Amino acid sequence: MKNIKSYVQENKQRFLDELIELLKIPSISADSAYKEHTVKTADVVAKSLTDAGCDVVEICKTEGYPIIYAHKIIDKNLPTVLVYGHYDVQPPDPLNLWTSPPFEPVIKTTKLHPEGAIFARGACDDKGQMYMHVKALEFMTTQNQLPCNVKFMIEGEEEVGSVNLAKFVKQNQDKLSNDVILISDTGMIAKDVPSITTGLRGLSYVEVEVTGPNRDLHSGLYGGAVANPINVLTKMIASLHDENNHITIPGFYDNVEELSKEERAQMAKAPFSLENYKEALDIDSVYGEAGYTTNERNSIRPTLDVNGIWGGYTGEGAKTVIASQAFAKISMRLVPNQDWENITALFKKHFESIASKGVTVKVTPHHGGQGYVTPIDSIGYKAASKAYEETFGKTPIPQRSGGSIPIVALFEQELKSKTILMGFGLDSDAIHSPNEHFGVWNYLKGIETIPGFYKHFTELSK
Repeated sequence: MKNIKSYVQENKQRFLDELIELLKIPSISADSAYKEHTVKTADVVAKSLTDAGCDVVEICKTEGYPIIYAHKIIDKNLPTVLVYGHYDVQPPDPLNLWTSPPFEPVIKTTKLHPEGAIFARGACDDKGQMYMHVKALEFMTTQNQLPCNVKFMIEGEEEVGSVNLAKFVKQNQDKLSNDVILISDTGMIAKDVPSITTGLRGLSYVEVEVTGPNRDLHSGLYGGAVANPINVLTKMIASLHDENNHITIPGFYDNVEELSKEERAQMAKAPFSLENYKEALDIDSVYGEAGYTTNERNSIRPTLDVNGIWGGYTGEGAKTVIASQAFAKISMRLVPNQDWENITALFKKHFESIASKGVTVKVTPHHGGQGYVTPIDSIGYKAASKAYEETFGKTPIPQRSGGSIPIVALFEQELKSKTILMGFGLDSDAIHSPNEHFGVWNYLKGIETIPGFYKHFTELSK
């Protein structure tokens, strides 16, 4: 019977080859042109779970992309771990900024990853991190080291708001019953500083549309006499923050959780170099809400950002028009106690109220989710901490993340269980951006660490 470290080393190349094949499939859930590829990815993931030792594997149809359910039940009296992940990926645009094609995975060495990193869309978010769990299960089943029951729920719509997952969870509560939920869709502070994510921000995502005249107009004949929707939209967006980068929507901060000085002091102990942060992003200064540090701004404070803006003529050369319409996509990251539906309603009411005369405004909500905090005194957290201690040789730091996984709050509401977020990515992995990558070392370290969670969770549950 082999230990996990030797098993990973012996199977390293196969583990990499299998992930690379998975990354070649463009499972872009946001673009219907890739529907066939996204469905194919579900089939590939289902087969991998069968090969890893699951006794039951089902491809469950939804109104959108299928959800893969699988399990291996060894003893109903033992604890059950439910693993969640997703096989869909973000669109790769802008393609011209990739140094290699997004769906032609390649391993490149970098300063941070001298042992190599896999460059491809989905490498870290979330195919690479999801697949760590499949390979960890393979080790536990082939080496007869699975100490408890395990279930998998892998979806294909996370990047578009998990639109059908809520219904699936509500309709399958018995099937999905568990003692703890395990997710790797987050990161850690550094390769030599393991951390466990204990908080996630919520999300409200909207699209806004400003309409002026009934057609595009000649900017010479009509300029200055008719409201320009692009000018109006940019002014409206600019007004959403004050001089201290405080969000100006009435009621926006009413339920914001204010952390104590003690909690903020604990957060400040995490190693962080502002100079390295700026250098990695090629910026000369940071930016954000006054009175908070960079790490606080991107984790415990709510935000409002424009994710896309368009209108008028953007082709080559000049075309002097006043556009009939202008559009923007806006996301708000929310902290615990902020209800995303309430925030969406507040945004809609405010944005419509600040429109200039001569234009109409339409706000279309897209998707959202609640924030989440997991306690560090739970059995699940303690088990994860022990697993990291064994493979990294040091105790992980609890850390709140700026990202959002909306379904985590849903899981607690519907399945009545806590979620443990064991991420192995890094901030520099460029998720959602060109040149997304995942360190070979991080990928293999995740496979090595995950079985320890099962072992310690089972022992601590006795």
